[in-house]
Amino acid sequence: MKRARMNLFGLLRFCFFLILCFEGRQCDDESLEAKMRLDPDISQFYSLIEGCQICNFTLMYEPLTVFAPINAAFQKLVGVPEDPDSLAQYHLTNIPKRIEQLGVSYTSINTRLPGGPPIWITISPGLYHDAVYINNARLLPKQSNIIGTKSQSRGSPFTQILHKIDEVLVPTRSSATSRAQVFNPNAWEFLENYESLIQGTHRVRNFRQKVQQYKRESIFRTEGGHTFFIPVDEGFANNRAGLIDDYIIDGHVIPREVLFTTPTKKDSPFPTLANSDNVIRVIISFTQEQRDKTIINYVKSHTLFGDGKHPQGVVLAEIVKANIPVKNGVIHLIHKPLMIVDSTIKELLQENMDYICNVGNVQRMENIWDETPKMISRFSRPNAYYPYDPRIRFDDEKDGGILNNFLNELNDLGPEGHSFLRTIERSQDVTLFAPCNSALDNEIVRSIKRDKQKYLEVLQMHVVVDNRLYVDTVIKENQHKVYQVPTLIKGKNLYFNVVTIGNNRTMTVEGGGVNATVIQPDLAAKNGIIHIIDRVLGVPYSTILEKVSTDPMLRKSYELGQAQQFNAQLNATNKKFTYFIPSNKAWQTARVMMPSAIKKLFMEDFSYHAFTTLQRHLVISDDVFTMERIKQLTKAKELNQTNRANLHEPLPISLPTLRGSLEIFVEERKDNSLQRNFGSAYVIHWEELRIPVFRPNVECTNGIIHVIDMPFLKKGDIVVSSSSLNTASLIGAALAVLFARLLAE
Repeated sequence: MKRARMNLFGLLRFCFFLILCFEGRQCDDESLEAKMRLDPDISQFYSLIEGCQICNFTLMYEPLTVFAPINAAFQKLVGVPEDPDSLAQYHLTNIPKRIEQLGVSYTSINTRLPGGPPIWITISPGLYHDAVYINNARLLPKQSNIIGTKSQSRGSPFTQILHKIDEVLVPTRSSATSRAQVFNPNAWEFLENYESLIQGTHRVRNFRQKVQQYKRESIFRTEGGHTFFIPVDEGFANNRAGLIDDYIIDGHVIPREVLFTTPTKKDSPFPTLANSDNVIRVIISFTQEQRDKTIINYVKSHTLFGDGKHPQGVVLAEIVKANIPVKNGVIHLIHKPLMIVDSTIKELLQENMDYICNVGNVQRMENIWDETPKMISRFSRPNAYYPYDPRIRFDDEKDGGILNNFLNELNDLGPEGHSFLRTIERSQDVTLFAPCNSALDNEIVRSIKRDKQKYLEVLQMHVVVDNRLYVDTVIKENQHKVYQVPTLIKGKNLYFNVVTIGNNRTMTVEGGGVNATVIQPDLAAKNGIIHIIDRVLGVPYSTILEKVSTDPMLRKSYELGQAQQFNAQLNATNKKFTYFIPSNKAWQTARVMMPSAIKKLFMEDFSYHAFTTLQRHLVISDDVFTMERIKQLTKAKELNQTNRANLHEPLPISLPTLRGSLEIFVEERKDNSLQRNFGSAYVIHWEELRIPVFRPNVECTNGIIHVIDMPFLKKGDIVVSSSSLNTASLIGAALAVLFARLLAE
C-alpha cells in the first residue's frame, strides 16, 4: 500500500512537471522560439526549423545564434532543398553573438551542421556604418539583435540571439545519393570530390590534374581563410591546359582573405600567391558590369610584372558559380584560367560574346549598388545547394556581353566592318579602345549609325596600330607633355590624361572632342591590348561650354572667359560656334612674349579686355569651320583671283567673329615632326604669326573647337591708361550685358 502511494505520488509529480514544461513553452514570450514563431517576415525559415528535430532540440536547450533568411530570400532560392534539415542547421551556431561581436574575435563561426562547416563573417566599411555579411548574405541590422532568454529547470537561464539576413546560406556538402559523403571539405577536397558535391555539367578535371602535376595540392589544403578561383573545363580551349604552370596555379589563390562577391570592394587589388618572388607579380580584383538591373560578376588577374611566358596585362574571366563556402575559405568557379594570354583581339571580343549572355526577365534586388541579379549557370542545371550563380542563362536571341555590342556593331557594318576586324588581326601590337555596351546604347550614337561611312570612321578612331598602350606606358609618356597617338583615321589623334590619387589611377582618353574614362584597362591579347571605355569617341555629347569647363588643358581660357560672362553664350544650342581656343601652354608662351599684357589680361580690372580678346577667337555662323573646310575655302578664293601679285602666299579668308573678322589661312604641313610635337600638321597663319593647331576639329553638340598654341593677340591690344581704366570697365560691363540679352533673343 505504501509502495503504491509512492508510485502515485511520483506519477503526479511527473505529470505536474510535464504541465509546467508545456505551459512554459506556450507562454514564455521571452524565448527566441516564440519570437520566431510570431514573426511573419521569417515564416518560411521557421517552417524549415519546425520540421528539423535537431533544430528544435537546440532551440529548447542550448545557447545559440540564428541567422534567419527573410521570406524574400527563399523566393530567390532556385530549386527545392534536397536536405531541408541540413539547410536549417547551417543557419545555427552554438555561440550567441550580437552584431557588434561578429567579426571581432572570429572571421568564421562553426555551424550546428554535422562536420561543423563554418560560415564566414565579413565586415564591409560604410560611410555611416559598417555592413556585416554572413557568407554572401547581408545582415539586416534594423531587424537583428533579437534576444531571447530560455529558462531551465536546473541551472541559469541562457541567451539566444537572432539576426535576419537577405540570402539563404547554402552549405557545401555531398548529396544524400552520392557514394562519397563529404561534409566539410577544404578547397582540395572540393577539387577531389567535385562531381559528388555539385550536380551539373561543370567539371574541373583539367585544373585538378595540373595542380597534381605541379604538386600544388598543399596550397588548397592550407588552413585558415583564403579565396580560390577554379577554372571549369569548358574554359580550356586552345590547348590552355598546356600553358598552365605552377606560377599560374598560384595566381588563382588569394591568401589570408575570404572574399565573397557582394561584400568585396570592386576593383580593389589583392596580391596572389604568385607574388612569392621578384620575378612575377600578379594581383586579382573583382569587377562588375551592370545591364539595366542585372549585375554580371567578373574576376580579373593583372600581371604587373611578367616574363616571356607570363606577359603583362589583364585577363578577365566571368565567375560562372560564385561564393562556394569551404572549410578554409571560399571558392569561385570561373569560365577560363587567369593569367593566360592566348587569344587575339578579335577572339577576345568573340569570347566575351560567347560566355556572357542575357536571361529573359530573371532578376533580383540585392545590396551591390542596391541591386543584384538572380542568375542561372549556362552550363549547369539549377541546384538547391548553389542557387546564386553569377551567370545568366544563354539566350540565342539576346547576346549581351561586356564587349559584344561593339563586335555586333562591326558585324552590322558588313564588308567594311569585316575589313576593319581584319586590320586589327593583322597588327601585331594593336590597342583597341572598346566602348562598353551602355556607351553604345545611346540616342546620339544611334543617330550616327544611320551614316555607315561616318560610323565606320568613328569606330576606326578607337584603334591605335603598332603600339601597345598600357596604362604604365601612358603615364611614362605623359610626364612632360600631353601624350598623343594617331589612330586609323588620318588627322585624328587620341590624347591621354592619367590622374593618380593614392593607389587609384584613372586614365581618360579624348578623341574627336569626346573625353572617355577607361573603366577596364590593359586587357591582354596575343596581338595587343583592349581598354574598355565608357563613351564612344568622336560622337559629341557636350556643348562647347561643357567641354571647355571640364577639359584641364583649357582651364586658363575657361577662367578668362568667366570675365564679363563670355562663357555663358557657349552653351547656346540655337547657333553654331567655331572656337579657336588657346591651350594653357599657349597662354604660358604668350606670357613670355608679352608678360605685362598677359598679366593685365588675367586681372579682374581688365575683364573688358579679356572679353574683347576672346571675341576675336569665336566665330558664329550657320555652319562650323573645320581645318579642312578652311583649306577648301582658301583654295576656292585663290581660283577666283588668279591675277593676284603673290602666287606663293595663299590668300586669307575672312571668318565673322564677335570682334570684326578673323583673316586667316590654314597650312597643312607634311612634316611628321610637326604632328609629333604639336598634335596635328595644321598651322594657322594670322597676321605675322604662325600658330600650330594642337587639337583640330574637336566636335561638340553646338559647334567645333580648335585648340591652338598661341592666342590671336597683338602687343597693342592691351594698353590702357590708369585714368581710363574705370571707364573702360563700365563700358565693357554694359556691352557684355547687352550682348548676353541679344544672344538670348
